[in-house]
Amino acid sequence: MTATRRSATDRAERPLTPAARRILDVAEELFYARGINTVGMELIAERAEVTKKTIYDRFGSKGDLVARYLCARDARWRTHLESRLAGETTARGRIAATFDALEEWVGEESPRGCAMVNAYAELADPEHPGRAVAEGQKRWLRALYAQLAAEAGARDPGTLGDALTMLHEGAVLTRTVTGVTDAIRTARATADTLLTASGAP
Repeated sequence: MTATRRSATDRAERPLTPAARRILDVAEELFYARGINTVGMELIAERAEVTKKTIYDRFGSKGDLVARYLCARDARWRTHLESRLAGETTARGRIAATFDALEEWVGEESPRGCAMVNAYAELADPEHPGRAVAEGQKRWLRALYAQLAAEAGARDPGTLGDALTMLHEGAVLTRTVTGVTDAIRTARATADTLLTASGAP
């Protein structure tokens, strides 16, 4: 690990001070609502009532602040999803619950679509730390669906897991871009049909 990356990791692992928490909260609101590339550090500093130096001291760079923003959203999404899965006793029920959790999340937290997808589209540099966060979140979701498909007894859990992932992602895009309000419910019903066709009881 390079010295630069090590220092960024050290900053990410420090507990947030009240000022750093304000910065991250403001950055999250602005990056999601307006787009990462249109929001400058001056605006974040103004809204968080800190100096730009404070932002750089705590987060290192705009790229690292973007990564922290995405990590924070990812952590909240995983907590939200896992809380819904915890109440289900069957794999089929847990798969259905992922779509129920998604509908709640999009309605409450993500009216502009998936923050990871939005960020990935904006961040052209393959070395940008935010891209790694987005990629990691999508790999985690794909693995989760493959695991749930296996637990459900699917004949080919990898293929079914990929299909469920595509239903999940496509439902968000369809609802956000085309305004189909029942897109996630349709994806949920389709997932149940695919489970039956895959041999799941």
